[in-house]
Amino acid sequence: MTSYLDRLVPELKTMRRYPDPLFYRGDTTLLMRPKVSIVGTRKPSAYTREFTHALARALSRRGVVVVSGAAMGVDVTAHQGAGAASTIAVMANGLDIRYPAVNASVIARIEKEGLVLSQFPDGQRAANWAFVVRNELVVALGELLIITEADVDSGSIRSAEYAQQMGKPIHVLPHPINVSRGTNRLLSEGKAQPIYDIEAFADRFGRVSERSDVSRDDFFYFCQKRPTLDEAVEAFGDRVYEAELSGEIVIEDGRVRVR
Repeated sequence: MTSYLDRLVPELKTMRRYPDPLFYRGDTTLLMRPKVSIVGTRKPSAYTREFTHALARALSRRGVVVVSGAAMGVDVTAHQGAGAASTIAVMANGLDIRYPAVNASVIARIEKEGLVLSQFPDGQRAANWAFVVRNELVVALGELLIITEADVDSGSIRSAEYAQQMGKPIHVLPHPINVSRGTNRLLSEGKAQPIYDIEAFADRFGRVSERSDVSRDDFFYFCQKRPTLDEAVEAFGDRVYEAELSGEIVIEDGRVRVR
């Protein structure tokens, strides 16, 4: 069932106009967790699919929520890599319509386990202008934007323009000269930074890794999910207050976050 989101989302203040109304289905607590936006072409190469999936998975394992637009290609790969419970899908249509139909099962699972958002009321179908509106919301939610593959004249490159306007860092996967010309242009113009090591990139968001040379710290992984203070104390006791005193975490409005 579609509901109206009646709480303020601070990240969305970076948009040209705060989105109101904003509709949702799913778990709105994902909005309180660290978030990264991943976008890209609807026709990615096998290389792009592989590393988009791996990147989204690495981020979600650190408590980071992956935001994308539920489109074919890079978007759905990012959602699947993160897992339904760690992703936000932003739609260009009413939430009673699961579009595109080929991704309907993925969207349905995100509705159940994650979060689906839209600026459009039930019954409204997607239109070209609506995708532009959707893209701005996708970019605004993340603390940074990752474009894993894109042509020069594409919606993903327009998303990069939004990120620049909002002051958000842009990261891209490296590609050969004649592939993903849009992201290669961003690199050549100094507007984006390349991701050469997925685990090293994801490490900035938490302490969880599958690499043998990086240890897992369950406390910091837990805190990446923005638990309440009571939840953190129940799970880790005095470790919470020790971490606060050392400056490793911050306690604000009854919730814990990693500094």
